[in-house]
Amino acid sequence: MARSRKTARHAGAAMESRTVDYLRWALDDDRIERRHLTGAKDRGDIAGVRYRGHRIAIECKNTAKPNVTQHLREAETERSNDDALIGVVVQKRPGIGIDSRDGQARQLVMMTLEPFALLLKDGIALGGDAD
Repeated sequence: MARSRKTARHAGAAMESRTVDYLRWALDDDRIERRHLTGAKDRGDIAGVRYRGHRIAIECKNTAKPNVTQHLREAETERSNDDALIGVVVQKRPGIGIDSRDGQARQLVMMTLEPFALLLKDGIALGGDAD
């Protein structure tokens, strides 16, 4: 049975809040916060996360079934809208609660290989030798 729209919104808001709480604690940075909805030019659910000075666009999902393709596409659009280095999806894992720091720490972070490589290269342009 599908969740009601109100229940789904509440679940999503809880996931965003718990992710903010966890990242504030883990990164020791109280500037991290939930974003307000911005419509067609959505820039992600969480603001203030940076890697070596580069913005990271974070899309939080608390869905019964992850739609990896759609969620990664959404994170990429938000990355572009925010002119961020990397876009990621924080996806709630079935059966693992988010009410504790330990539970939130065990949620998934998804990205494609290209942003992962950018992360490993500290945001420096990829490549070098010709293909």
